[in-house]
Amino acid sequence: MQAPSLLCWFLLLSLCPDSCPAEGGAGRRHRRRMRHRALRRIPLIDMGDSELGVFDSLLGLGEHESSYSVLPGKKGQCTANGMIMFDRAVWSPKPCVTCLCSKGEVICDTAMCPPLECPQTVIPAGECCPVCSETASPLDSSIISLDDTSELSGDSPDPKDLGTSNVLPSARTQMEKHELLPTEVTEIREKEGHKKRAKKRKGKKNRQRHKGRRRQRLPVPGLGAAGDVLYESDEDDDGAFRIPALFPIPVPPIEAPPLPSGCSTSDTTVSCINAKLTQIPPISDPDLTSLDLTGNSITTISDEAFNGVPNLEWIDLSKNNITSPGIGPKAFKILKKLKRLYLDGNMLVLIPSELPSTLEEIKINDNQLHAIDEDGLKDLKNLVTLELEGNQLSEANVSPLAFYPLKSLSYLRLGRNKFRIIPQGLPDTLEELYLEHNQIEEVSEICFNHTRNINIIGLKHNKLEEHRIAPLAWINQENLESIDLSYNKLYHVPSYLPKSLLHLVLIGNQIERIPGYVFGHMRPGLEYLYLSFNKLTDDGIDPVSFFGAFHSLRELFLDHNELKAVPFGIDEMRKLRFLRLNNNKIRTVPPERICRTQPSHEDEHEHSEEESEDSRLEHVHLENNYINTRQLSPHSFSCIRSYCSVVLKPQKTK
Repeated sequence: MQAPSLLCWFLLLSLCPDSCPAEGGAGRRHRRRMRHRALRRIPLIDMGDSELGVFDSLLGLGEHESSYSVLPGKKGQCTANGMIMFDRAVWSPKPCVTCLCSKGEVICDTAMCPPLECPQTVIPAGECCPVCSETASPLDSSIISLDDTSELSGDSPDPKDLGTSNVLPSARTQMEKHELLPTEVTEIREKEGHKKRAKKRKGKKNRQRHKGRRRQRLPVPGLGAAGDVLYESDEDDDGAFRIPALFPIPVPPIEAPPLPSGCSTSDTTVSCINAKLTQIPPISDPDLTSLDLTGNSITTISDEAFNGVPNLEWIDLSKNNITSPGIGPKAFKILKKLKRLYLDGNMLVLIPSELPSTLEEIKINDNQLHAIDEDGLKDLKNLVTLELEGNQLSEANVSPLAFYPLKSLSYLRLGRNKFRIIPQGLPDTLEELYLEHNQIEEVSEICFNHTRNINIIGLKHNKLEEHRIAPLAWINQENLESIDLSYNKLYHVPSYLPKSLLHLVLIGNQIERIPGYVFGHMRPGLEYLYLSFNKLTDDGIDPVSFFGAFHSLRELFLDHNELKAVPFGIDEMRKLRFLRLNNNKIRTVPPERICRTQPSHEDEHEHSEEESEDSRLEHVHLENNYINTRQLSPHSFSCIRSYCSVVLKPQKTK
């Protein structure tokens, strides 16, 4: 029976100074100094790594609202949420809440703020009390300084006040940032029924009478009259204790949901390849820059799908089941740093809207795109690479203004679509254009009028004939170096080829003839000519067919044709390194056809140093012809440094 009496006496002495016998001013000051001196010696909780998990559970953040009860402890110790606290220990379970272990009981108090006489107040981030807006500091502080310590009162709040002020002002303003729970204020519980309630009512009445003049309502920014919060200011320090200076208020990090099975992470990349996902995983990591979701069963992308990863630079959503209606209109808008977006192998019929202007590369190959209107690619001024192969696009459903917004586009792939002509409105920055496996039948004079920087054109597997290529289609291009016209319907090597052409691929046509001087206008000259798998005969190659390329050709492919002899002019090609004549009908190799026996007088005078050197040929293929190797002249390959470079076997018999 003595313990409850002592406890009651201590509480009345510390919490209800007005109800105690009057003392002189000197006595009160002496008592206050002794109490503060004792509090400065209160041991704090050890915040070492070993106890951090226990302290997190004590805070109760991210869980249901905790209830701090007054529990008796052994030898003055307290128990709070399963953790044993020593007598006089002080801790802060939540911002603006401080608890004290006093002789086995837990006493928790909330910070009380002084009154302010200003029209507008602001609660700085990390603070408990408002300040005048003119002096508010924008700095976010999570540590209480020596000059701005908050005082805590030992009073418990009125139950009526709990309905309107169960959240501290600072907690209310930072609710979204830290996700704090409402402030908890505990009441002293005693075992005596009627005596407990009587003392509580009497103590409450005395406290209200003692502090009535210092209590006022202060407006909370953003709240109406019904949301006003009650603040208290205590001019003297009777019955209060201070928060220890420089005591940090730790906020445990919010744990992100675990990655689904089948996903892995490395540095700033999350990879979920073939992980059987049906939706975008809920990832929250501002440092993430790459997300690979290839080969799943994702069908939709909501507007909030990437809210937790706003700094993504690369997303691969290839080989899913994403549909155009399943993509939210603002799904990608939050990604202000996105540079690469891959959507190959889905079920899209339209290019997604509201794409970030930071994009530099987009791949939407193998979908079901059936239209691109003039706004389909708007705002993509930084786009460099665009791949739209394997769709249903044609000149009928692609607007001539569709590519106009692409001010930086240099690489465009439109293969495996249904184009019958070269698309109109190509950007002037374009350098590489690929239109393989379409149905293109002609190249008009205006196709490349505005593409002065174009360097490569791929037109293989179309329906082009040489007379359907306009004379002025590309002859004046100054940067066009490579054209691939393989597997079309060409019967002759096309005339009016670009002056700057270096690389010409004509494999798999029906070419029977190389017209004379067809390469004569080229500067600096053609370097690579591939004519494999055609129908070339001896009559189809004139002595001047290669005129203009004698001093520039490096590789010449004439294999899989119908030649019966080594063509004229090869011995003039002084830079030729690779020659293919295999799989023809050649029966012999005269000495002068590949290697020159004696240089001409003009060549000897102008190029004596060059002619004195051996041929630069490194590979000569003559296999699968009708050559009798025993009857070959010893001078047929005399200019070639190594006979290992000449392939003669096997040969056909008849």
